[in-house]
Amino acid sequence: MTSRMPSKTWSAALSAALVLCGMVAGCARAQSSPPAPDVRLTARADTATLRRTLDSIADAHRGVAGYAVHNLETGERLGRRGDETFPTASLIKVPVLVTVYDLVAQGRLSLDDRLTVLAIDKVPGTGILQHLHDGAEITVHDAAWLMITVSDNTATNLLLDRIIIRRVWDKMEALGLMHTKVHSKSFLRSSSVAMDSSVKYGLGVTTPNEMTRLYALLADGKAVSPTADSAMLEIMEHTTDDDLMQRYVPGASAAHKTGATNQVRTECTLWRLPARVVACVLTKENVDERWVLDNEAQVTMARMGEAIAGAWRLPAPTAP
Repeated sequence: MTSRMPSKTWSAALSAALVLCGMVAGCARAQSSPPAPDVRLTARADTATLRRTLDSIADAHRGVAGYAVHNLETGERLGRRGDETFPTASLIKVPVLVTVYDLVAQGRLSLDDRLTVLAIDKVPGTGILQHLHDGAEITVHDAAWLMITVSDNTATNLLLDRIIIRRVWDKMEALGLMHTKVHSKSFLRSSSVAMDSSVKYGLGVTTPNEMTRLYALLADGKAVSPTADSAMLEIMEHTTDDDLMQRYVPGASAAHKTGATNQVRTECTLWRLPARVVACVLTKENVDERWVLDNEAQVTMARMGEAIAGAWRLPAPTAP
């Protein structure tokens, strides 16, 4: 004979069970809820002081300096000559890289495609391919890596031959970057597709705001795709030239690219400080044309990089 629980007891037990289930469900929801946002990522800088510092450095520079800074977490922005066109020097190789990966995403190119380095392809300046034996074979990915990390001019030209210069224009315009153009192959002005602009700006042209926008798109996975953009940023994190904006910011994670000619120094950087901060500094008409570490433009950019990174960088932990 089985006993039956009185109805009031059943009601009490059911109520208790429901309360317990609610508590368990609440705990489960609490355990699965997203963590609180990291306040470090939303901390705002003293941008008024930063602007005064950057403008003071730019005012003292013997040449023309423009900059754009964008904290991707807080939305903070500041700039100087942000919409003015500047020669890019090798900084234009970032738009070339983006176009390469865009064509790969479309299936019109493969990173494993082979490129042959012939004697006619070799140009001077930075890079190692000019020193390899004639007929050496590399892949598109190899060329992309060399173009960015050591700014290899021969690798750049091999890629431009493969993708066609005007496609870089098309890709930048599709991203809304109407003033960002590559004009010719490196050290081969005869290959220019816009001779007047090529004579005025050299290898390429952009504005501080447009290059900052391109880096922001890369950071958000919107330049080509999240996978492609991550791959490109990983390449840019291995750029070997740390003598400009990175000079006084040791140890910070930075995806960056520099550029240099006699009268030009440029760099654009995506820093993780831990907030993601994009900073581009472009200089032109520089009086100091020396190819030395303490070239005035390089020191100017180093001081600006130090100020920008310092505005959002966490202080070093103190010993207990």
